[in-house]
Amino acid sequence: MEGMDHQPEAAAPEPLDRRAELSEFLRTRRAKLQPQDVGLPEFGRARRVPGLRREELAQLAGVSVAYYTRLEQGNGRNVSAEVLDAIARALRLTDAEHAHLTHLARPARHKKKRRPARVQRVRTGLLYLLDSMEGIPAYVTGARSDILAWNAMAAAVFGDWGALPPGERNWARLVFLSPGYRDLFVNWDSKASDMVSYLRLYAGCHPDDPDLSALVGELSVKSDEFRRLWATHNVKEKGHGVKLVRHPLAGDLTLSYETLNLPDDEEQHLVTYHAEPGSESAQALRLLASWGSDAAGADVISGARRGPADER
Repeated sequence: MEGMDHQPEAAAPEPLDRRAELSEFLRTRRAKLQPQDVGLPEFGRARRVPGLRREELAQLAGVSVAYYTRLEQGNGRNVSAEVLDAIARALRLTDAEHAHLTHLARPARHKKKRRPARVQRVRTGLLYLLDSMEGIPAYVTGARSDILAWNAMAAAVFGDWGALPPGERNWARLVFLSPGYRDLFVNWDSKASDMVSYLRLYAGCHPDDPDLSALVGELSVKSDEFRRLWATHNVKEKGHGVKLVRHPLAGDLTLSYETLNLPDDEEQHLVTYHAEPGSESAQALRLLASWGSDAAGADVISGARRGPADER
């Protein structure tokens, strides 16, 4: 219409370069190994780069140096599963790292026409299940660590995500950009490392996801810690373990978590937390449950919503 200013549309974020990802992943895995780690003799020559040399890795994997060099330069065309298995064994890769290598070197074939992004939805039955888990903090995550659904106890422990715009309900954004979450997790460095390792694994399967590219770009610009961890190319599956939480109302909590993969959507995970029966943490959870909505959010979300612009 006349008289209206037309702003240029923002350019779509560039997809991750799969060849560069393959090259850097192999290089960083090789740099982690020393000759003595894999039973090779050390000849005393000074090494200009850390870790195994390409020729040493090729020898361990049973491939030619030229072949491995092409692969490490990002050219995984026509590489066989057997060769990837041999390289994975030589590099002492974990199952998650092996899967990541396979996704990068032998990507699934996609139609040339890109499909529109699928809306992430949580089944009604799963929402009922979350609400029925009284006293147990639980939530559902989706692609890129988006937080899709949660129950009242999750809000009491981690903050009321309903107070955030939908685009901010993402674990990676909260961990790296929200001061409240930096205070919430006692071992924040471990939480941050796990978060980036999961995103790396997701990126190997979905390098063309524009929302992922936008998220990685934003975090790389705004967080030095994210940028450093992203450059390590570490990958890790979601699993189980223990998190130490310093809750602004309930104090220190020791919570065990379990990550359950949903059978009808490989990108969705149900995550539950529990405390050891009879422990002080279990008593604190019961106290939070008794406070109901008064406990939701505490100071976590207020900290999460405070950014550099608010501190000036």
